[in-house]
This record gives sequence, structure tokens and C-alpha cells, in this order.
Amino acid sequence: MKRLLGLLALLLVLFVAVLVVTRLRPFGAAPSGERVSRAERSGHYRDGKFQNLEPTNMVQPGSYGEMLQHQFFGKEQRVPPKPVPIAPRTAADYALPPASGLRATWIGHASVLVELAGQRILVDPVFSQRCSPFDFVGPERFAALPITLEALPTIHAVVISHDHYDHLDLPTIEVLSARGTQFVVPLGIGAHLQRWGVPLARIHELDWYEHAELAGVRFTATPARHYSGRGVLGRDATLWASWVITGNGQRVFFSGDTGYSKTFREIGEKLGPFDLTLIKIGASDPTWQEIHMSPEDAVRVHADVGGRLLLPIHWGTFNLANHAWNEPAERLFAAARAAAIQFVIPKPGELVDVAAPLPVVTWWR
Repeated sequence: MKRLLGLLALLLVLFVAVLVVTRLRPFGAAPSGERVSRAERSGHYRDGKFQNLEPTNMVQPGSYGEMLQHQFFGKEQRVPPKPVPIAPRTAADYALPPASGLRATWIGHASVLVELAGQRILVDPVFSQRCSPFDFVGPERFAALPITLEALPTIHAVVISHDHYDHLDLPTIEVLSARGTQFVVPLGIGAHLQRWGVPLARIHELDWYEHAELAGVRFTATPARHYSGRGVLGRDATLWASWVITGNGQRVFFSGDTGYSKTFREIGEKLGPFDLTLIKIGASDPTWQEIHMSPEDAVRVHADVGGRLLLPIHWGTFNLANHAWNEPAERLFAAARAAAIQFVIPKPGELVDVAAPLPVVTWWR
């Protein structure tokens, strides 16, 4: 009886701890009311969760032990041995729009500043030192920011792919919201934003293949193959997405965080071709292959959607995977050259104009 009571007490403590932690602001808020009603009307929402269009394993069957062994005993150099080179930027660098009408600046990880049709758009902006609900623990940035959040020029819109901490960052959202920025997000993520003080009128929540138009730029949510959730409860209550951003006859495809999917070819047929693709290449452990693309997959997706210039993202900033920090760039470099596609691998902060892309320099070596 004493052991049973002790076990019940422990379970109660754990339950209370979970309740306390999940109510903290960085965890956001669960969708409710009309947001749940919209989700239930979606064709890919069942049993209280959003679903991928294809059967998807979070981790490949039978690989849990291998993954844990690799995590704790792997010999890869997961953090750069010296500071990553950057190209520092200030707001003055964005005073004049790009001559071609389309320019991109890789900030780091999946964060990119896109200039299109006279508008400045940030995708998945994370400017915190850690991608974590807490500022004292969690994966820490090892590439310096090329521009601080405070030094940014006016940002007209923010696009979010999903609600994981390395893509949706509370401190960054609070600063941008205070400046009057518009937010374009997948279904359900508006609940997080509203809890963090973003006015409902500036939140545009979309299901796959829905679109919003802001100041001459069209944002279309498109399918991805991933998952969502910011806490120990409520996984997949919000949607994840890739994005198509168009304006002045120019098109950008942003993959968000995703595994390879046959739907990318459909996106290209419906909404392509694209002048610029922003496609993830990092966190490409084989154990996660259905929810995270490899660099070789990125080259394949670029072709599937009809891309002209590929700018790889989601690498080189945080230690999030069981591979060397620069392996994704090395593999992308080889795969893109073998496929004879046009690509760039810029340092954080370098300006990439689609009309005059940078020569590829192997700075990560």
C-alpha cells in the first residue's frame, strides 16, 4: 500500500508539473472555438489532429536505439570549430529595392528575409539565441546573426511554416507584432499569436491551397509532410505548411520543414514554376527521413516544383541533428552540381538577387 501511495503521489506531482509547464506563455495556446471548427472542416483533420497526406513515421521503425546511441556517442563535429563567417547587414542595405524585384537574405536556419514586389517578408523568423521555450537551456545559436531584430528595416509580413521552436519564436514575434507586422500562418497557429498579443485583424490563418493577398503579394499555403506541437500535450493540433509567395509576376517556393512528398510535383504543376526556392537541407538523419528532407531530396524538390534558383535553408545555425554541422551544405553542393541546377549557398547575411546570383564559395569548409 505504501508503494502504491508513493507511486500515485509521484504521478500526481508529474501531472501538476505538466499542467504548470504547458501553461507557460512560450508554449502558446491550444486552438479553440472557431479555429477548431475550421480544422474540422479541413480534409486532412481527423480525431482531433491534422494528418499528412501520406503515411508518415516520426522515426523509422526499429531505429530508436540507433538514434539514441548516435546522439550520445556520435563522433561528428556538430558545432563549428571556429565562428561561422557572416555578412553584417543594417537597415540601410534595404533602402533601395532590388533591381530584379526579387532578393533574399538568409538570416540563419530557416529564417530568410525576402524582398518581393516592393514588400519585405520574413519567413520563419527566429532571432533568439536559443530555439527553446526557455532562454537558459536548449539548442544555442552558433552562427552570429547578420542583423539584429532591432536593426531590421520595416517588415510588412511574416510567414510561419509550423509551430516548432526553431520556426516560431515568441520573443521575435512580440517585437515584430509591436511594429504592426502582418502574420500569415497555417490553421491553428493564430491561437499562439493571439496569446502573445498579436491582434486578430493581423493574423491570416490558412488551410492548404487557401491564399491571402497583402499589398500586392499573394501567400498560398501548400502541403508539407511534417508534424506540430510546442509542448508535451496537443501534438498536431495546428497545421504545418510549405508556402508559395508571388508578386509582380515573380514566384517563391518556401518548403518549411518537411520530408519528401509526391505532392511537391503537384504544387509545381498548380502554382509553379518558381524564380527562387527556399528548401530545407538540415536535420537529415536517416531515422527522420519521412519528416526531414536530405540535401539530395532538396534538389529533387527543386526540380519537382520547377525551380530556377535554389537557396538551401534549415542548416548551419543550431545543433539539431546527428550529423556534422556542415554536412548538409557539402552534400547539397555535390548533389546540385551533379544535377546541373542553379544554386547558391550564401553566408548568413549575403544578399542574393535572382538576376545575379552569387558564385558558390565553399566557405563552410
